[in-house]
Amino acid sequence: MSVNGLAGVLIRMKQVTASSTDSALSNALGVSPQTLSSWKMRDSVPYSICVDLAAKHGLSLDWLLLGEGQPLRQSPPSADAGEWEAQLLAQLRQLDPADRHAIALAVQDKQRLRALEQQVEDMNQHLQRNR
Repeated sequence: MSVNGLAGVLIRMKQVTASSTDSALSNALGVSPQTLSSWKMRDSVPYSICVDLAAKHGLSLDWLLLGEGQPLRQSPPSADAGEWEAQLLAQLRQLDPADRHAIALAVQDKQRLRALEQQVEDMNQHLQRNR
């Protein structure tokens, strides 16, 4: 993988994970910042990480690794957000209450994490402006 190739992969990974920094990306991928740094030094990202990220987000590996084609493996269920939401709600209703509760908790955790990440990013920007 060339330097430009690795840089492109990392940019696309940041885009997918809504990470604006290497630190945020390493956190989103569940690896240490040192691990991400070693990938840069080796000019390589483990393929398994790319496959896991692609599977989790429904991404095309061609797009993630090469920057070619469309980001998503397939088109969304519907261009109509209302229909997509209705399908999702129907699927949720088919789950047992414990599973629905677990999903609700996961959504709340994700919202809290995003809020915390935004606060950290805001604090970092504030610190950089005041240096």
